[in-house]
Amino acid sequence: MEIQEGTFKAILITAGRKSGKEHPVEIRAVFYKGKFYFSRRNPNSDWLKNALYNPNVKIEYQGKFILGTASLVNDQELCKKISQMKYADKRSEEVRIVLQVNPYE
Repeated sequence: MEIQEGTFKAILITAGRKSGKEHPVEIRAVFYKGKFYFSRRNPNSDWLKNALYNPNVKIEYQGKFILGTASLVNDQELCKKISQMKYADKRSEEVRIVLQVNPYE
C-alpha cells in the first residue's frame, strides 16, 4: 500500500492494558518518512497508555490493516514537525506527546 506523507484519519487499534481486548479509536494520524505518528496534549488517553503498555498495535487505513510497534518520540524537533503537519492553526505550537509507530515490513 502506497501512503502519501501528510495527515489523515485512521483507526489506531491497541490492546487494552487491563482487558487485553482490542481497543479501536479513530484519530488524526501523520505519515512522515515511512512512519505513523499520533499525538496528544496530555498523557491521559487510553490509547496512549495502552500503546505504551503493549507496543504491538494495528492501524486501519482505507480498509487495510498495518501492524507496527509503537514508541514515544523524545526528539523535540520531530515532535514540532509532526504538530505542524497535523495542525494548520495555533495548535501546531502546543507541546504534545507524540507516539511513533514503525510498521512491520
